[in-house]
Amino acid sequence: MNIAPISRKDFELFWPTFKKIIEAQETYAFDPQMNIEQAYSLWCEIPLLTFIATIDGKVAATYYIKPNAAGPGSHICNCGYMVSPEFRGQGIAKKLSKHSQQVALEQGFSAMQFNSVVSTNEAAIHLWKTLGFSVIGTIPDAYNHKKLGLVDAYIMYKSLK
Repeated sequence: MNIAPISRKDFELFWPTFKKIIEAQETYAFDPQMNIEQAYSLWCEIPLLTFIATIDGKVAATYYIKPNAAGPGSHICNCGYMVSPEFRGQGIAKKLSKHSQQVALEQGFSAMQFNSVVSTNEAAIHLWKTLGFSVIGTIPDAYNHKKLGLVDAYIMYKSLK
């Protein structure tokens, strides 16, 4: 697997997967009607850095990293990850998380926080916990899941020091 900074062309190749993920309304609180320009801005321009993972020339996954807050809170980063369905179950998210933690340290962050991990996303929650993240809070009825209705979301945190 190759992990590199994302290009506009890379994002365009990943766009069909991105669109399916947000339209499913199971994991991301993004507008499911978002167009490619809005998505590119949100995923690639606003964050500090965005990466793409490829396997045998195919776009497998992507992640971004950005400060979780400004000013006095900017030492904690936030990341978002998306893995193409055809590449799930191969340990890609784990590799991306480890990569993002190294990048976070290189960028001067001392911790990582996920602000809204949907409680029904059991695979992600299990992965984050095995990588040392803790649930530090629950937001009741925070996410309107397309199939399940209102479900809780977790705030997850890990010190990188």
